[in-house]
Amino acid sequence: MTFAFSTLGCPGASLDHVLELAKSNDISGLELRAADEEFTNTGLTAAERRELRTRIEDAGLEILAVSSYVKLCAVEEQPLEAHLELAADLGARGVRVFPGDPDPSAAAGTADSPSAGEIRALDRVTSAPRDSQILLETHDSHSAGRKMAGLLTLLDSDVPGHNTKVIWDSAHTWSHGETPAESFELLKPWLEFVQIKESDSQQKYRPVAIGTGDFPIQDLLGALDGQDYPLSLEWELKWHPHLPPLEEALPATQRWISPAGQ
Repeated sequence: MTFAFSTLGCPGASLDHVLELAKSNDISGLELRAADEEFTNTGLTAAERRELRTRIEDAGLEILAVSSYVKLCAVEEQPLEAHLELAADLGARGVRVFPGDPDPSAAAGTADSPSAGEIRALDRVTSAPRDSQILLETHDSHSAGRKMAGLLTLLDSDVPGHNTKVIWDSAHTWSHGETPAESFELLKPWLEFVQIKESDSQQKYRPVAIGTGDFPIQDLLGALDGQDYPLSLEWELKWHPHLPPLEEALPATQRWISPAGQ
């Protein structure tokens, strides 16, 4: 099974540092956080994009996603096209986007009653370039697998041939009352890869160090048995500085996802 990590876990780090982390921990994929202060951003020149792609490919790594902060359902204008162009230039599978529906209580997922935000998402997907995939993460308004599956079903119905897939943040769906098996069955038709992290339901699902929470990692691995979806550690050190660094989290995660959880 492919093991990857997000550079959200090493905010501000250089490309050299990220490549060394990957080499030291048998990593084969990356999620590249896109932000002005990171080495991945939409302001890169064509030459800088070529160099970044070459160095990552030469290291034997695949870019699973350029991780944007685009909100597909938002009212405000979103820089989706610029991020899709960046992902295409870097050879990434696609661009991570959030649903970001400003009315998360609205009925979701049926052709008869989409929210206004979901209609905006349909319009954006319809008009977006298709050189790279749009990768919707189970997050914010559509954290639950059931709600995300509803939105993708709506896309299937209204935008035939769309290029939108799902990044399954397995901690988010679990925090919304779904077992890993339930979420997998809901999301399987559109699933691109799976994000993992440790969290603690007794602390309102706060991210915690590997092995100190109660995320059902073995249930997740059981649901994915026989599948080849990449697993990516989304280590939220940028937002949760109490977490240990990736230098500790990556080897701990390798042990955590071993068959015996050792």
